Amino acid sequence: MAIQKVGVVGCGLMGSGIAQTCAAAGFTTVVREVSPAIVEKGIAGIEKNLARLVEKGTITSAVQSEIRGRLHGTTVLEDLKDCDLIVEAIIEQLPAKRELFSELDRLCPASTIFASNTSSLTITEIATSTKRPQRFVGLHFFNPVPVMKLVEVVRTIATDTDVYEEMVAFGAKLGKTAVRAHDSTGFIVNRLLVPYLLDAIRALEEGVGSIEDIDNSMKLGCGHPMGPLTLLDFVGLDTTYYISQIMFEEFHERRFASPPLLKRMVLAGWNGRKSGRGFYDYSDPKNPKANQL
Repeated sequence: MAIQKVGVVGCGLMGSGIAQTCAAAGFTTVVREVSPAIVEKGIAGIEKNLARLVEKGTITSAVQSEIRGRLHGTTVLEDLKDCDLIVEAIIEQLPAKRELFSELDRLCPASTIFASNTSSLTITEIATSTKRPQRFVGLHFFNPVPVMKLVEVVRTIATDTDVYEEMVAFGAKLGKTAVRAHDSTGFIVNRLLVPYLLDAIRALEEGVGSIEDIDNSMKLGCGHPMGPLTLLDFVGLDTTYYISQIMFEEFHERRFASPPLLKRMVLAGWNGRKSGRGFYDYSDPKNPKANQL
């Protein structure tokens, strides 16, 4: 079945990015949030992004209008019932995702494909809240979604092969490189990235180097676009802490265990850029300075 209409649940940073990307790729897109204010904020962010692309000459005003015309916001979950594909991008908590998909399962026809944008939870566990595990996949996008060229397409042991191939093709239609991943906690990227980030914190704890020296070593020595501690601030220390807990619970390996320093920083509310303080102080966002820890 060809995908024509896409539903996105969640209009925050990830959800709005997914909605923008789908609309830009030519799909009629309905994005749902729990309140009109959040819908308006998400749509306004998309409009700002599109306006910036027009200013840069990346798209024309006519294309901007076409994309905006394919995008619709709602607070009513029932408005997604005729979508061919629904992508969930809500809070990273299993009970909330299971409750959402259970309700969608009752609303949508059997042909609708369900996908979760989870970065750490297992797709199988989410899919068991529905009667269509064979039509359930993971579509893990990366922030910012309109810019990042990767999407992990995750299949479970129950996913139908034709459905999976349709989702791989869908990723390509969005202009992404769709990598195939099996349903293992963390998939490919976080399975490799999270231990690297946690090791950087351990190196700092153990006095291997300063915040700046650890970051500069990986930037200049390995050609990374940003150092691991800067990346942690960008991703969010609370987000990384939560993901590490899920992965440690799954694998019980030290490399996935949260270092004490990370836990203390999260407890103190030092969650990175979004809180104004993490490994760096963002009082002057254009010139962040390393904190003394």
